[in-house]
Amino acid sequence: MDRTQLGDALAVVNASLNATSAVALMTGWILIRRRRPRLHRRAMLTAVAASALFLVSYLTRVAMTGTHRFAGVGAPKVVYLTILFSHMTLAAAVVPLVLRLLWLVHHRRFRDHARLARWTFPIWAYVSVTGLVVYLLLYHVYGYL
Repeated sequence: MDRTQLGDALAVVNASLNATSAVALMTGWILIRRRRPRLHRRAMLTAVAASALFLVSYLTRVAMTGTHRFAGVGAPKVVYLTILFSHMTLAAAVVPLVLRLLWLVHHRRFRDHARLARWTFPIWAYVSVTGLVVYLLLYHVYGYL
């Protein structure tokens, strides 16, 4: 397996980790609404783990193969770049928010956690879902150069 093939395999792993994070986030949201805090905690720790593994895997792939060019042109490229840049910006913003949520829970400051989670959850969910969308557009809908 050469670098390109390994990079492509890691891209699949990354997409799977984004999907896992998105499902875990939605599950955690449902569980907390149903007042199931222990199961909520498990789901959210799964989302944190999937997101952390994604970051390590993504950085490894980029270090090995660099970034890929989007093969679409015109409106599809504008749509792709809009999704990509919003994804990247919010991905950078969500990291300190998630770390703060973990800190608040660790210190049993559940009200503060709940207030911050109302803002963090939709951002994190958007990042997880758009990560999967970026992968699909880049590798499957338009291929890559």
